[in-house]
Amino acid sequence: MAEYISGADAIVKCLLKEGVDTIFGYSGVAIDPFWNSVGKTKIRQILVRTEQNAGHAASGYARASRKVGVCAVTSGPGATNLLTGIATAFADSIPLVCITGQVESDCLGQDVFQEADIVGAAESFVKYSYLVKNARDIPRVVKEAFYIASTGRRGPVLIDLPYDIQNSKMPDFDYSDEIPKMRTYKPTVKGNLVQIKKVAEELNKAKRPLICCGGGIHLSGAREILREFVDRNSIPVVSTMMGLGVLPSSHPLYFGMVGNNGFRTANFAMRESDLLIMVGARVADRAVSSPDLVLEGKVLVHMDVDPAEIGKNVGPTIPLVGDAKTIFEDFLDLKLSCRTEGWISRLTEQKAANVKAYKTSDEYVNQALFVKKLSESMEEDAIYVADVGQNQLFSCRNVVIKAGRFFTSGGMGTMGYSIPAAIGARAADEALKERRAREEPEEMTEKAVIEQNEVKPGDKMRQIVAVCGDGAFQMSMCELAVVSQYKLPIKIAVMKNHFLGLVREHQHFAYHDQYNMVDLGDFPDLKLIAKAYGIDYVRLSKDSEMEERIGDFLADERPMLMEVNVDPMDLTTL
Repeated sequence: MAEYISGADAIVKCLLKEGVDTIFGYSGVAIDPFWNSVGKTKIRQILVRTEQNAGHAASGYARASRKVGVCAVTSGPGATNLLTGIATAFADSIPLVCITGQVESDCLGQDVFQEADIVGAAESFVKYSYLVKNARDIPRVVKEAFYIASTGRRGPVLIDLPYDIQNSKMPDFDYSDEIPKMRTYKPTVKGNLVQIKKVAEELNKAKRPLICCGGGIHLSGAREILREFVDRNSIPVVSTMMGLGVLPSSHPLYFGMVGNNGFRTANFAMRESDLLIMVGARVADRAVSSPDLVLEGKVLVHMDVDPAEIGKNVGPTIPLVGDAKTIFEDFLDLKLSCRTEGWISRLTEQKAANVKAYKTSDEYVNQALFVKKLSESMEEDAIYVADVGQNQLFSCRNVVIKAGRFFTSGGMGTMGYSIPAAIGARAADEALKERRAREEPEEMTEKAVIEQNEVKPGDKMRQIVAVCGDGAFQMSMCELAVVSQYKLPIKIAVMKNHFLGLVREHQHFAYHDQYNMVDLGDFPDLKLIAKAYGIDYVRLSKDSEMEERIGDFLADERPMLMEVNVDPMDLTTL
């Protein structure tokens, strides 16, 4: 006689088979059967303080671990609150599986308590979504959800689970029998060899080649293979905001971030190149404000795993669909003879000429200098998580990335992202440490750890620092409770300028200092907030204190909040 299990037990069984070790979320009656089943396992449950941040934390987890992040919330307002987290992940191609509770199946469409058509509402922000109508479909749905989220252009997938489906009984099953069979979803990974050879031919002819890297390099795990390729062939590299960290900041072939808020040298390189290879990046407004002008008179190679991105904003000379890591592996098999000495020398001179001295003050902290000093002081493999606003632009231009990572909300520009994303990143590292402790050494070799998670072997976990403005901080400061409750030693630096700084800066130029809806006042008292949540506090008031205060901030494995006193009238314009 077949054994029967509940729908909730079925979905948790599938999650365990997918290797899920951490779920971020918020409870509620409509999702309680699921959480009850999770509670019977060793899966770590992290209770965020608002559902949007479950999505952001799962995003930070996914980016730090290169696995699929998982979050789960209840129906109605729980699900609609999660939408911003889903949209943020979708814009940056972060793989998530988002589980929402739903009212009972026979009540759908009756406007009962806490009913919301979350599948319809999320349609624009997911790769795919499921409303489960039969518990027997759960193994197939979960298998497909993880496959869709983690292949092709990564992104969030939604599973909406009615309450009765979670409680209904179904025959037990062997999850290993489930194989995704999706006739209409066939992501391309391997690049077309004919197109790859065309690119090689153009590289051999080019005098001023340039590679512009986006976030797709990180998503495909292509950092090391990219570095080998550019080092071997002496090809200069620039990046979009989401591509920061593809090469160390100090690498002689890296010339900075492009775009309206980027470096002069990087934008100069974009204009002057005769062959531009765009890899894993949209040709979108933040990176290329006037594509027709920037790309005029040059060969454009657009490489992306998502064919819909190629040609969306500008027509490439050579389109190349496929996974970046796989394609660069193919490039390494080809013989290239790039002659770039003069071009690199020209860019290096430009870079040196555009270095600006930092102005110091006895009244405020220079934000640009602070970011530089902070990131220089961080450990080699640290993760720097920038929020949105002026702090993001100061961070992008001045952060020093060594072997670590830079996280931010690039596509959606979601304020309040940094703290929950840092929480997720820390949870990912802790989960990896626990897996390593359980598994046999031969099953989890050092090479496998590095390739899968970009985490160095050993007990010491990566240093994780979140940097935000006082506006963004107040959008997610409730998550300090999570930091304390789960003993997550992340560091949080708050650039306090008493304004929504980037909007104020826009009003300064566009409305001639007519400021509206940007004054935050002198609230909250960050020292008292830190004390209320049981977190250590330090204040950096002026530039002369910087070295000492940053040292205190990064000194040990304790969570700490640093208040950074910055000029309210500071501008990000170059």
